[in-house]
Amino acid sequence: MPEKTAQNALESSSRTGYQAVVIGGGFGGLTAAVRLQAAGVATTLIEQRGQLGGRAGQICDSGYTFDTGPSLITAPPLLEDIFQAAGRCLKDYVSLVPLDPFYRVWFHDGTYLDYTSDLEQMKSAMAQFDQRDADRLDTFFSKLQPIYDAVIVEGLGARPFDSLGKMIAFTPRVVNLGAWKPVSQFVRQYFRNWRHHFLYSFHPLFLGGSPFRAPSIFLMIPYLEKEDGVWYAYGGMYSLVKGLAQLFTDIGGKILLNTSVLKIETDQENSSRPKVKGVCILDSKENARSSIDADIVVSNADVGHTYAGLLGNTKRRRWTNPRVSRIHQSMSCFLLYLGVRKKYPKLSHHTIILGPRYKGLVQDIFDRKKLSDDFSMYLHVPSRTEPDMAPPGGESIYILVPVPNLASGTDWKQTSDWMADQVITALEAWGLEDLRNSIEVQHAFTPADFESEYNSTLGNAFGIEPRITQTAWFRPHNRSEDVDGLYLVGAGTHPGAGVPGVVLSASATMYAIREDYKL
Repeated sequence: MPEKTAQNALESSSRTGYQAVVIGGGFGGLTAAVRLQAAGVATTLIEQRGQLGGRAGQICDSGYTFDTGPSLITAPPLLEDIFQAAGRCLKDYVSLVPLDPFYRVWFHDGTYLDYTSDLEQMKSAMAQFDQRDADRLDTFFSKLQPIYDAVIVEGLGARPFDSLGKMIAFTPRVVNLGAWKPVSQFVRQYFRNWRHHFLYSFHPLFLGGSPFRAPSIFLMIPYLEKEDGVWYAYGGMYSLVKGLAQLFTDIGGKILLNTSVLKIETDQENSSRPKVKGVCILDSKENARSSIDADIVVSNADVGHTYAGLLGNTKRRRWTNPRVSRIHQSMSCFLLYLGVRKKYPKLSHHTIILGPRYKGLVQDIFDRKKLSDDFSMYLHVPSRTEPDMAPPGGESIYILVPVPNLASGTDWKQTSDWMADQVITALEAWGLEDLRNSIEVQHAFTPADFESEYNSTLGNAFGIEPRITQTAWFRPHNRSEDVDGLYLVGAGTHPGAGVPGVVLSASATMYAIREDYKL
């Protein structure tokens, strides 16, 4: 059956006569490319780097393997839907294993909580700090369910939010759900212990947003985790990248690596509404320029780069350069990848280590744009689940430290080594004995690298910041408001960042394309 379906996809591709180009091979671009090709549109995916995945890349060094970006999978049904669209099964391409607990959260006073989907276990753990908080956990999740239902079950995250009428129609529901309130404010209605407040309000940080500003619609994430769990892909997250790429080529898609899109070419004869004609590309290996014709162009590039860079002088009414410059970009990250010749049982697969400040540190990152001396850390240690991710007796450790984007003015060429030293010192003080002397492999990635490697505006790590004025209709739309035939996918458009968010964005973008091209 899969072979027949793939052949049908190729045949329908020649019948439609449509050609598509997808710019960028992150999860959003890969997913959009699969959906286009499966729908019968001959699709070429163009990636400027030599490796697919975008932020979800991979480093292999001396037997240590690191995911460079996303480190966990939620909502496997969303992924399964991509493979089913092409007549295939997720399990034939990627092997997933559930994680429990999802995270171990260490607080600055030495206490910790294991975060799991089992509410009874959670209540028991929370009761040691505040029995009343534990008693209110069921009520809290009951309030999150309608938010989850709206975004996931009813599919609002998988359809374009591109008309003011849709926004007006949805507003009363947002008000009734309390989904307009900042996440922190919503959570404080139910929990009074500071540990529990963090435990259920930190998720916007996974999307590049401040828990004290991001709207509570993003609390669908902890409910999503409770419903579908948190999963690990054997071989790391990059195995999902490879699985999607294999799926795409299996059904006839074409991939160009080491190829930069220099410009989205448009026909401006219609002065009020230009239309895409294709893209101008540069093959970095051959140092040769050429053009690819396309009826449809889907950009998984940073929104700022797409509008202010790739469209050049194309007339734009909504996303002009001044307006693009006013977009609030997400925070950035300092990433440190350590291959160590020692086992550290204190580490879980996912470990969060909190510094003494929460709100003040978040304000430094988002509002004051200040690189603080104190910090919190998120660690991904896949070798705790899959020992082959490191040499025998070693650990592969990925450390993420939230930091301000390049609006801070930090010179990361001068700061990177200092920051790495600070992180290693903090981890040794926390309990990873002799860490510095056990390091065999070390790589760092800074906000400046996000800018240079991914054309990421101000070195943002998660695209546009998720705040109420940059959510749903207020975000750049999946269907470009300025150029016919141009579509956006990924963290910068609806519904937002995170693997579920960018996967849903591809569904929303495909929904718009189907409407426009009668697919």
